Amino acid sequence: MKKFVLTLLFIFLGVQFLAAQGNEQIITVKLLSSVDKLLPGNSYRIALKADIKEPFHINSNTPSEDFLIPTTVTLKAPEGVTIGKLIYPKAEIKKFDFSEKPLAVYENTVYIFTTMSISSDYPGKEIRLKGSFGYQACNNQSCLAPADLVFSRVLPVAKAGETVTPVNQDIFARQAPATTGEQTALSGEDSFAKTVAEKGLFLTFLLVFIGGLALNLTPCVYPLIPITISYFGGQAEGKKGSLVTHAFIYVFGMAITYSVLGVIAALSGSLFGSALQNPYVLVGIAVILVGLSLSMFDLYEIRVPAFLSNFAGGAKQGFFGSFFMGLTVGIVAAPCIGPFVLALLTYVGERGSVVLGFWLFFVLALGLGVPFLFLGIFSGSINKLPRSGAWMVWVRSIFGFILIAMAVYFLAPLFPNTLLYHLTLVLIMLIGGIYMAWLEPTPSQGKVFPVVRNLIGILFFALALYFASTGIQGYLDDRLSQVRLQAGTTAAAEEIHWSAFSDEKLREAQQQGKPVMIDFYADWCIPCKELDKFTFSQKEVVEND
Repeated sequence: MKKFVLTLLFIFLGVQFLAAQGNEQIITVKLLSSVDKLLPGNSYRIALKADIKEPFHINSNTPSEDFLIPTTVTLKAPEGVTIGKLIYPKAEIKKFDFSEKPLAVYENTVYIFTTMSISSDYPGKEIRLKGSFGYQACNNQSCLAPADLVFSRVLPVAKAGETVTPVNQDIFARQAPATTGEQTALSGEDSFAKTVAEKGLFLTFLLVFIGGLALNLTPCVYPLIPITISYFGGQAEGKKGSLVTHAFIYVFGMAITYSVLGVIAALSGSLFGSALQNPYVLVGIAVILVGLSLSMFDLYEIRVPAFLSNFAGGAKQGFFGSFFMGLTVGIVAAPCIGPFVLALLTYVGERGSVVLGFWLFFVLALGLGVPFLFLGIFSGSINKLPRSGAWMVWVRSIFGFILIAMAVYFLAPLFPNTLLYHLTLVLIMLIGGIYMAWLEPTPSQGKVFPVVRNLIGILFFALALYFASTGIQGYLDDRLSQVRLQAGTTAAAEEIHWSAFSDEKLREAQQQGKPVMIDFYADWCIPCKELDKFTFSQKEVVEND
């Protein structure tokens, strides 16, 4: 029996050794920076890229079972450099043959993000980052021994006045929002950015499209709709097809203008995005957005210079006239739509994605242009439009609260935690709902407007509830992760009392005619831990100990 046990132990240790050797070939890691050089006194984003070879996977940072070994990353930096909180990716939930329940895992390529802040008096010419990547690799049938992969990267430090160029922006565009008060390099992420990153662009584009539609209800745009459609009718000389063509050309011109703005904003964000790492810049952007929002509440008016207004309103004939009107309508309507457009421009600049900038503003232009297309096709419906009135001032106030919320979005990295960030958004939405539904001074005329006021108030309250639930859920998930990491493996309330193996106890059991069960165990062995949790903790098993 002793020889048999020693043989099994030898085989066990041999398999563990071979597994550890094989782990080096399964995972490769690489440290990436958001800029080519680091400028003292600034903060930058860094990412750890981990490539996992098929058919293997690794456990997530917060496994679905508390006995699983999580993926962990440690980073060490020299004095004068501070590493921020690590942001792990969202795990995939998959079922494997060796486990009864689906597990939270990482597969293929994953990115782990964080920030690096450099003191203004950092003396070195380079920064050497060192770290380790702890993980356990498994395939569909079994798991290998845990391993720690050591990595390092030397990043050059820029001299005073030297240009810093953004790099790897396609990778950092994928970054999900932080779960605690983390500072990102090109500003913080919020639920809007999370929608883009995790749920796809469809909902984001839909919200921007709805925003474009709503901008048509502002005092600067709504009165232009019947005037513009009438202009199309005059140019078309009563021909239905020509009228629709004029409307399409008008919207096309509008789309070109806004798409170009989106591309320029994205390019400027790529070139000067490092400025958005500075807290003072973020506060400055927030102050500007709040200032723009106050104009939406009629505290003051932002006017377009007369020469620009005259240029945009100059009469042109034919299809070129319609195209020119579409190109310049943003100038005429700037007092109402300008603040919202500027806020979206700032957001696109912060993201630094040319493709995203182009399509966001293209969709915004489509939202602005849909009424012109619809009324161009159904020109007889123009007489059914509601009359202009004080209700359009009420619509502007909606965008005022949207701009305030966007100001908070840009301040997200400065909040100590996401709970406080979301609670601030909750407060804004609650105040907005109460103000828009009951306190806004626009008189409630007719039967429809009071209903719309109440519906908008309910919508603001729903958004407040959404932000509250998101913030609380994020806070609870964060706390749960911390508790799991501190507590480690949870022991069962009742356990089998194991005895250390010895020849003497084995002979004693043989003399008494009792069966003997030898348990081979390893900290990284998933089936072993499943036996502890699901089998050896059963009351019937413990009682027969």
